Amino acid sequence: MTNDFVMLLAWLGELLVSSWLLSAGAEHLSERWGGRFVGRTLLSIATTLPEIGIVVAAAKEGSYDIAIGSALGSNLFMMTLGLAVMLIIATTRLSKSPQKFVDVKEFKLDKILLVVTAVVGALTFVNGYDIRDAILFSGLFGAYLYLAYREMRKEKEQERFESQLHEDARQKTSKKHFARSMLLFAVGTAGIFFGAGPFVNSLQGLATDTGVSVVMLAIIISPIAGEMPEKISMILLARKGSKGVSIAVANVLGSKIVNNTLLLAVAIFAAIAYKGFGTVISNTSLLENQMILVTVITIIALVPMFRNKLDLRSGMLLLALYVIGIGFQFVMASH
Repeated sequence: MTNDFVMLLAWLGELLVSSWLLSAGAEHLSERWGGRFVGRTLLSIATTLPEIGIVVAAAKEGSYDIAIGSALGSNLFMMTLGLAVMLIIATTRLSKSPQKFVDVKEFKLDKILLVVTAVVGALTFVNGYDIRDAILFSGLFGAYLYLAYREMRKEKEQERFESQLHEDARQKTSKKHFARSMLLFAVGTAGIFFGAGPFVNSLQGLATDTGVSVVMLAIIISPIAGEMPEKISMILLARKGSKGVSIAVANVLGSKIVNNTLLLAVAIFAAIAYKGFGTVISNTSLLENQMILVTVITIIALVPMFRNKLDLRSGMLLLALYVIGIGFQFVMASH
């Protein structure tokens, strides 16, 4: 076995443990703040940390195509293959408590904002990204956090009308698990932050050693590597039944909104920090085509969600959409 392969297995094991801690912490934190809020915010940001690191490093080197392509590849990967795997697990015996379908009607906010941020990101890229776009994306991210928090507070207000008989038990459970949950979540986040970079480097080194083409590396392998922490966390949550699935769905949608807002803002701000205030991340024909492709696929992937029910058939359709998207990526990269 090559050194890269041994290191790949070692860091994969580290990511598995960290993702398990992260998912366990998120599940318990949901008792206090709700599954959707935890999945949308804490878990989405935590699992996006590796990509933020990649984007900042790429911007420092002036490799803006890698910085923007990282966000695009992540969205294509998770909105198709990621959701497909989650649905296959949640609706089959791979889950500890299989469901006939996943109800996503409670994710109206996320579905609308994902469409809005995807379209805004594509339209503003026509003239390239500059400081104004960074401020816009930061504002959209802030608005998402505020709306998610307001929805969470509304849910908590409604819970107060429940029977007082259960109040003491609920508070006791919340207090008992909160400190432990925060510790699990923090340790899992730290593990992912420190382990994702070496894992990606090991995978890329192995791909290079085995003669994998640059196109294959950029289009398929790198997105899988960058999304591995989120993928593992999502699989672990999906196996736990309806509560875990709700957090997993919130994580997928929330992290893609984070990619369309915070991640793009970080890319622009990093470029400005390293190259100067007037820096513009220029549009290129390849990136423009990728932006259009990912935006269209994101919207198509959301169509079943607006019907509010996702089942095994939806997962198969998303899997096919991933294959189609990869095919188009290969065609665009070869021209």
